[in-house]
Amino acid sequence: MGRAFDETLAEAGGSLPMWLVLLNLKINPRATQRELAEAVGLREATITHHLNAMENDGLLTRRRDPGNRRIHIIEINDVGNILFLRLRDAAVSFDRRLRHGIDQPDLEKLSEVLDRLADNVGGNTRGPPRAGLEAAATSGQAATDAVADPL
Repeated sequence: MGRAFDETLAEAGGSLPMWLVLLNLKINPRATQRELAEAVGLREATITHHLNAMENDGLLTRRRDPGNRRIHIIEINDVGNILFLRLRDAAVSFDRRLRHGIDQPDLEKLSEVLDRLADNVGGNTRGPPRAGLEAAATSGQAATDAVADPL
């Protein structure tokens, strides 16, 4: 499933790290680099690599916080918004395909079992990166609700 989702995002012009960064910037505009790394579930050094590439691609901007020059504020720009919308549409479409033919009680039971499995290994079932995917995949409306004002 992960590979299929990656392929879906690639066909829309993105990747899973791009999707998670853009989604989390929609949820928390003007996030710091540290906040973004935590929300996406990556180490700061790893997120820096992705942010460098995304900034070079013109998807976001980074600037120093005037109150603390050691902190970088990350902001999505118009080009990033356009990509976000394409990736959101791809994620929602993928979710529809994934859930086709599965009724709501079965989906709820699956969610309970996955949460229990994560708890069994000490995982945070409500934190990223799974939360980033669920925001788009829980229903076709969820990602839209999370970003009521995409531009």
